[in-house]
Amino acid sequence: MTQNGIWLISDKKEAKLLRKKVADFDFKKYSKKETADLIKKMRAAMKKADGVGLSANQIGLDLKVFVALVGDKFYAIFNPKIAKSSEESAEMEEGCLSVPEVFGTVSRPSKIVLEGSDKNGKPLKIKAWGMLARVFQHEYDHLNGRLFIDKAADLHKYNKRLATSD
Repeated sequence: MTQNGIWLISDKKEAKLLRKKVADFDFKKYSKKETADLIKKMRAAMKKADGVGLSANQIGLDLKVFVALVGDKFYAIFNPKIAKSSEESAEMEEGCLSVPEVFGTVSRPSKIVLEGSDKNGKPLKIKAWGMLARVFQHEYDHLNGRLFIDKAADLHKYNKRLATSD
């Protein structure tokens, strides 16, 4: 059952796409307007759900593209691949729009080099560290059918009642 248009792992049909390695984005099949509309749709869905990243399969599309908003910088990455990752890793608590109210500690490489294409199909290469590297890796995992719950230690539910003070 979708929440804010986001597909959930708890729905068997939706889980099937969330657990699948998605298809490459073929720029020949989509006009510049269709590509721009896709980015706009994904950005709006991410914002509505209060997320920092969103992969196309999280809104039911079998396409290798994700969007991210880290700090005040917005990214739309097509056909991403992690070209390099550091030996050094960092642990941090993560959550996911497709696995609502569940959190866990995930260890990921501290630095990565992400390659892919921009919205025009032009190659790009981004050196990322910190939160940006984490978001990119989380979304990259989505496109390969992996969820943070597959890697997380100490999974736990977030209880809104306990988190609010009187």
